[in-house]
Amino acid sequence: MTSSSVVDKPPVRRVAIFGGTHGNELSGVFLVKHWQENGAEIQRTGMEVKPFLTNPRAVKKCTRYIDCDLNRVFDPDNLGRTVVEDIPYEVRRAQEINHIFGPKGSDDAYDLIFDLHNTTSNMGGTLILENSRDDFTIQMFHYIKNALAPERCPVLLIEHPNLKYATTRSVAKHPVGVEVGPQPQGVVRADTLDKMRKIVKHGLDFVQLFNQGKEFPPCTIEVFKIMEKVDYPRNENDEVIAIIHPKLQDQDWQPLNNGDPLFLTLDGEVIAYKGDCTVYPTFINEAAYYEKKQAFVKTVKMKLTAKHIRSSVLDQNTS
Repeated sequence: MTSSSVVDKPPVRRVAIFGGTHGNELSGVFLVKHWQENGAEIQRTGMEVKPFLTNPRAVKKCTRYIDCDLNRVFDPDNLGRTVVEDIPYEVRRAQEINHIFGPKGSDDAYDLIFDLHNTTSNMGGTLILENSRDDFTIQMFHYIKNALAPERCPVLLIEHPNLKYATTRSVAKHPVGVEVGPQPQGVVRADTLDKMRKIVKHGLDFVQLFNQGKEFPPCTIEVFKIMEKVDYPRNENDEVIAIIHPKLQDQDWQPLNNGDPLFLTLDGEVIAYKGDCTVYPTFINEAAYYEKKQAFVKTVKMKLTAKHIRSSVLDQNTS
């Protein structure tokens, strides 16, 4: 098959929009609750779109999670775990979500899930890709990026041999992470919510066009591939002893070169980056990642190309 050959993909009929995977990331919480009451703006011909609040107990408490991070427990061990009285709430909830929208990895799983998140980092409206060979999702991201231009819409590729995320959205055949910031935890900003809303709108528009028979020729997008998580400097008691340097703060997606400042101790010592290639940090100083011992993640820039795709079944009603 040549790169210009058209690849037939099954139509996308079942779509979910998840909010509240982390209960204090309020853009998705507000949008999903609104769409549950009035979903006209997310409905599209020829497909079911289901808004769903993934972690209602954490939402009620306006906290990231109750017992453990819901966005890290969609692995076979947790999804297959025996339900006993002291099982963590989020593991039980993951099994419920997998039952409704999965089973993960099966033909019965939902076609597409948008999982809506906020970050305290200066990441703008970021799309998160889990699979570098997912032509459908890469084509969708290309469409969304073009629709939002000239506003930037970075793509973070979290495919990595050792860093396993087991995300809530990974239940779907095509998982899409939407990460919009900066926004403090427990706060909802109108500009951030609007940015998230537009990303979802353009994503749903793409699916409808695809289902109606529009062909999408080969395309290439720039992505930032995750390479490594970087912790804060610590003392022998495992306490953080240096903070993000002012010149790194808010510089998500900007190049970081050997010798550039990374951290600053309270005594005024600058700790510089040591590396033989340019990297692009993101999730810089994310509030939720202090407990995960992560000051930022290093990424490298690369290109991904998607094949020419079209739907194998056309909608009858394309009006």
